[in-house]
Amino acid sequence: MSGPLEGVLVVSLEQAVAAPFLTCRMADAGARVIKLERAEGDFARGYDDTSRGLSSFFVWLNRGKESLSIDIKNEADQALLHRLLAKADVWVQNLAPGATERAGFGSEKLRELYPRLITVDISGYGQAPAPFDTAKAYDLLVQAESGLMAVTGSPAEPSRVGVSICDLTTGINGLTGVLEALYAREKTGCGSGIAVSMFDAMADLMAAPVMFQQHGGRDWPRTGLRHNALVPYGAYATGDGRLTMIAIQNEREWGRFAEIVLEQESMATDERCQPNKARMANREFVEGEIDRVLKGIDQPTLQERLRKADIAHSSVNSVEDMVSHPALRRIEVQTEEGVIDMPSPPVRRSGDTPFYGSAPKINQHGSSIRAEFKG
Repeated sequence: MSGPLEGVLVVSLEQAVAAPFLTCRMADAGARVIKLERAEGDFARGYDDTSRGLSSFFVWLNRGKESLSIDIKNEADQALLHRLLAKADVWVQNLAPGATERAGFGSEKLRELYPRLITVDISGYGQAPAPFDTAKAYDLLVQAESGLMAVTGSPAEPSRVGVSICDLTTGINGLTGVLEALYAREKTGCGSGIAVSMFDAMADLMAAPVMFQQHGGRDWPRTGLRHNALVPYGAYATGDGRLTMIAIQNEREWGRFAEIVLEQESMATDERCQPNKARMANREFVEGEIDRVLKGIDQPTLQERLRKADIAHSSVNSVEDMVSHPALRRIEVQTEEGVIDMPSPPVRRSGDTPFYGSAPKINQHGSSIRAEFKG
């Protein structure tokens, strides 16, 4: 396998989503990733069985890795792990708080033993005070705890984000930290410690709602399929019952929208309709007029008018629509049950033909790794 991270060895004591997402991206970029699993395997292997009897989560997040079953409480396996770490560039772990320290593999100690090692600790709440310092943290729980649910959903009811946003954002943050640390090591020769938490990841994404509340004394409203600061920006139904997302960003666009899409030229200059601050104050009137017009046309007609007016828009698609979307790029990943296709990773590098390795069986590479790193 080639790629920008070719020659980088990653050893990861990982499970579930956040850490596997980080290391999967490193494997995609050419790093060698040795995934350490309990004898029964990463519990994400049992999340579902929708992909040829395998977990979609696991196949997606663990392509290109080598699997080694290990017991970090076993003396011989501890010695093996130290031999791995002596040659590793990156150590990643997302076990429960304190678990690696109790086993003798705390990141600070490892960096003392192996000064070039970059360590990554992924947790729920980082250095937060009790009781959060030892709290179990899963995606749905952190969505609730961080206030993300308070700004997601309809005005009547909060909701979760439909994908594991806390885990995935944490994994991306960890990846950013690792790449920065690898670059820094090129200059200093020394590794460093990276720590990321799910709560911190959401706190960062929640900056604007937090500042609204902290500095303005105002809640960030839940608006369902509407934007909470721009009008019109949201999903609108046409007479055929289909939803189209429409986004107006400035007053020039509003003028074209009123004249070409709504065919209501007077609304372009109506004091209730411009600027955006006025549309927000008169949202019921503005959106009432939009709904009245759109009920008289179908979605193809609406979208033709939006294209003519050069207004940003999209369909509100189902997952089934996404499966057949013309913009969807795909890759194929080999598994023990055959080839499985899935959406392609988002990064494209010029002049690069990416290779995506197989999703491993439990301990698939155990014998070869133990032979390679024998005492």
